[in-house]
Amino acid sequence: MTEAIAYDVVVLGAGPVGENVADRARAGGLSAAVVESELVGGECSYWACMPSKALLRPVIARADARRVPGLRQSVQGDLDAAAVLAHRDDYTSHWKDDGQVGWLESIGVDLYRGHGRLAGPRTVTVTAEDGTLTTLTARHAVAVCTGTRAALPDLPGLADVKPWTSREATSADHVPGRLIVVGGGVVATEMATAWQALGSQVTVLVRGGGLLDRMEPFAGELVADALREAGAAIRTGVSVKGVVRENGTVTATLDDGTTLDADEILFATGRAPRTDDIGLETVGLEPGAWLPVDESLRVQGSDWLYAVGDANHRALLTHQGKYQARIAGAAITARAAGVPLLETDRWGAHSATADHDAVPQVVFTDPEAASAGLTLAEAEAAGRRVRAVDYDLANVAGSGLYADGYTGRARMIVDLDREILLGVTFVGPGVGELIHSATIAIAGEVPIDRLWHAVPAYPTISEVWLRLLETYRG
Repeated sequence: MTEAIAYDVVVLGAGPVGENVADRARAGGLSAAVVESELVGGECSYWACMPSKALLRPVIARADARRVPGLRQSVQGDLDAAAVLAHRDDYTSHWKDDGQVGWLESIGVDLYRGHGRLAGPRTVTVTAEDGTLTTLTARHAVAVCTGTRAALPDLPGLADVKPWTSREATSADHVPGRLIVVGGGVVATEMATAWQALGSQVTVLVRGGGLLDRMEPFAGELVADALREAGAAIRTGVSVKGVVRENGTVTATLDDGTTLDADEILFATGRAPRTDDIGLETVGLEPGAWLPVDESLRVQGSDWLYAVGDANHRALLTHQGKYQARIAGAAITARAAGVPLLETDRWGAHSATADHDAVPQVVFTDPEAASAGLTLAEAEAAGRRVRAVDYDLANVAGSGLYADGYTGRARMIVDLDREILLGVTFVGPGVGELIHSATIAIAGEVPIDRLWHAVPAYPTISEVWLRLLETYRG
């Protein structure tokens, strides 16, 4: 048996989260190895964040231009779909990871390509494509950063239909004439926006009552209105009960007995943890389960195993996973150095507090939907005494300059006992770049009285901050 190779930290998964755990470990003077079975850079780089936004950017730019006098007549034609797809390919580095491999090398992290599995405490085995087996041991920590995969419904014969998941939707090399999108969340709405604009006839099927049900209700309503205006069909309160493909055509049977034909069908119906075949059973954990962690991202009941990013189910967003990686890396480094007491109190250096209180998100639809912190429903469910303050973004001078006929809405959730913000939501063209100011206000627990002194530049859309505060003060 080959002798095990020892590192201070071993990371399972070389997506953005795993890369950042390794980077923080190296910055703290620890040795680190990363195990990856696919492409270094992970889901975000090749099948999620980057390709989806590359597809959406021309869509949003054209929509914005069409709202500007003197420019709208120049952008009335169709998008050049081939050019958009080529642009997307460039942003995925044509599904090659040479650049990211080079970055790992530059920070002194060793990469092991193959399938990594836990083989007991602090031990990982790596099976390479040629069957070669390598054993790694970790002096201080193993970090599970394996992320998630698309969760498909249990429909008979679904595999034979070859449905799209988020991966196919972001990497497709052609524009389907007709596309069914099953789901109403972020992937569903973004991909419906992109492919409708690129030339597909899109039909969105939503089991619930509307889109983006984890945001404020008006977010989904405004996005749905825009999708319909763009030509997409949206049907709510329906479920797919069966699907077949014959002669290239997909036929979906719905729970009301009707059928719908398309060239492709995308299931955007949730995510499942990629923890089913990583050896969790060898350390007393359930394969395929989400991994519960403490505030330092250490798996509950363990003093060496960490779960960072989507696998812990705290906040399934790339930027939030990278934040967790920074927290976990700091905690691993501190414990390796023998620090007796970590800063795991709220907002401490070793506590992923933002996962609960200040998670930002942007949905890159047209209009954009951006939020940070809690919704009104979430704040009320948590027992907070709150007030929702709403403002019509169309009444801000900067919005009118940004686009004729600007449509949008803003809401802030105020904790009435402490007079700080718990949540903010913006919906409208160009609002994605506003959300970091909201994130700072929430994470910093900036008092309303102090926010009054944060003067927004005129005339910008960010003047909505002043209008929200004026509305609150009366």
